[in-house]
Amino acid sequence: MDSADWESVMQFVSDPLDMDSPGPSSEKPVSEKTTLASPAPLILTPPISCQGSPLEESPEAHTIVSVSTTFFPGANFSPLPPDLILLSSDAVFFYVHCHQLLAVSENSFQSLLPEKQNKGKDDIPPIVSLSESANVLNIVLHTAYNMSCSHYSPSVDTLIATVDALTKYGIPVKSHVVPSTPLYSAILAQAPLAPMQTFALAAKYDLYELAVPISAHLLSFPLSALTDEQAEQMGPIYLKRLFFLHLGRIDALKRLLLPPPHPHAPTSTCDFIEQKKLTRAWALASAYLAWDARPDLSTSSMESALCPLAEHLSCEVCRSSLGERIKQLIIQWSVVKVGACPLICPPRVRADTSSSTSI
Repeated sequence: MDSADWESVMQFVSDPLDMDSPGPSSEKPVSEKTTLASPAPLILTPPISCQGSPLEESPEAHTIVSVSTTFFPGANFSPLPPDLILLSSDAVFFYVHCHQLLAVSENSFQSLLPEKQNKGKDDIPPIVSLSESANVLNIVLHTAYNMSCSHYSPSVDTLIATVDALTKYGIPVKSHVVPSTPLYSAILAQAPLAPMQTFALAAKYDLYELAVPISAHLLSFPLSALTDEQAEQMGPIYLKRLFFLHLGRIDALKRLLLPPPHPHAPTSTCDFIEQKKLTRAWALASAYLAWDARPDLSTSSMESALCPLAEHLSCEVCRSSLGERIKQLIIQWSVVKVGACPLICPPRVRADTSSSTSI
């Protein structure tokens, strides 16, 4: 590769040294700097005397550029050499294969891929400049090659921009964000940290299989904090599902709290009148829980409100009945909390609201 070839590459890089300053994100770097040097003769010869003293080496002879740590010229994830270079908006080079991008894209990568040309072995592949940053383009290409990107620890903002970029470049989101794909796992891993952002993303592209597990992290999200932008992004269907998730769980909690402990046969020390005291105490305690009911109510909060009732009971049978009732309530609420049955199912699937915890 001669110096003229490198000059054609370097015209796409305006200021590669701007990449030195690290960004505020905690994502792993997706590129490394490398030095491009013009080839020098193997045998050193003195300059011709008539030409005067040797000139200083041109600064262009050694140029630092950034190349992807995954998609570089010598990468071994494909037996074929790369025939295309993608250049991110922050001047990072990605060496890829046209046939791979054409295989996953429905619009020829936004019609940016050049026509196939017969090139020599040492010719530089064509360069296509894109508007995406290196972090986003890196995840887009990992998705196109069906490769895991977890070692880069992409942020939720990067993942959201990646899904938007997939749509832009004609890569079907619904077939590349499913439970068996790396991008699905990467987005789901961000759900505990950014549940509303990831849920809105799943809702925007109707990724139901992704929205269901994410919705379990939204039980403690106050619906009053939902912004207009988030509501508009998720649309009316998933917004309704989110509201029904919260309202359905609160309704399920109230129904579980309603039955009092089972009465026992009258004894000499505890007749039906005495047992009514336990029923009234249970009604007051359960009303307290129902009044401040939340979708994410913990089992420890239930126990702290109901277990003290036993301190005012002198009958051991009533104590045992109360303990069994609290145990049953905890089990029933735990089943509701961790159940996978959706509140509102996709079309042609019957809904079950008896043990719903996710949309």
